Amino acid sequence: MKKARNVKLGLGCCICFMFALVGAAPLFAQAPAEKAWTILQAGLAEKGATQRATAVRVLGLLEGNAKAEQLALAALGDEKPEVRAAAAEALGQMKAATAAPRLAEVIKSDKEVVVVMAGARSLIALGDGLGYAVYYAVLTGERKTGEGLVEEQKKMLKDPKKMAQFGFEQGIGFIPFASVGYGVLKGVTKDDSSPVRAAAAKILAKDSDPKSAQALVEAAADKSWIVRAAALDALSHRGDPTLLLQIASKLDDENYAVRLTAAAAVIHLHDVQARPSSN
Repeated sequence: MKKARNVKLGLGCCICFMFALVGAAPLFAQAPAEKAWTILQAGLAEKGATQRATAVRVLGLLEGNAKAEQLALAALGDEKPEVRAAAAEALGQMKAATAAPRLAEVIKSDKEVVVVMAGARSLIALGDGLGYAVYYAVLTGERKTGEGLVEEQKKMLKDPKKMAQFGFEQGIGFIPFASVGYGVLKGVTKDDSSPVRAAAAKILAKDSDPKSAQALVEAAADKSWIVRAAALDALSHRGDPTLLLQIASKLDDENYAVRLTAAAAVIHLHDVQARPSSN
């Protein structure tokens, strides 16, 4: 009897232990998430700017997470531009629509080109047209309203060191198109702002504002072949056949890549013009 009672007690203890494990399952499930936040927050508090920037950048993976959004917003005030730029990028990636006003402040006040451009890209991703205005200003040197850039922004965009470094750091992602990529990378240390202005032209391909279309037509006559090629590429992507005659002269451009891009753009716009109307 005693032995049977001990067996029952043993079974009871096992059953109780199993229920305890089941009850503790949520705690075990939470542990990795808690550890993950600990790692991220430690990264955000690192002394090294590169480490902080990396920690901020990955916050962009956390779409819909209010805590991540608040951490990224806080990082917009970091002393290092690479961290602020990473924060701006992350807010766009996580589609943090409520961050748009703060990003707008950043692109109007920050003195570092990498931060301003990151903020503009994120505003575009969030559907805010102010982002396009930044690229328009980079390409033309003027705001869309006709008002000139503020003095600090002019200095930033005309600083050869900053612009060359920014163009180099962006690498292949900021080249107008792959066919002229190698040439752009080779020239990026010699040509201070062309890669960044070419990138601005590429972005404006998606801006429906007629002012951007005209800015691209004018950029197709820029002194830099990189900018001319990028502008023609963007005009082709806009698909507006009314611009056909304005770019036809580029078929005689002195630069090989520009002539080829002009040829492709003219053919494409001609094809668009020849399509039957959908009305």
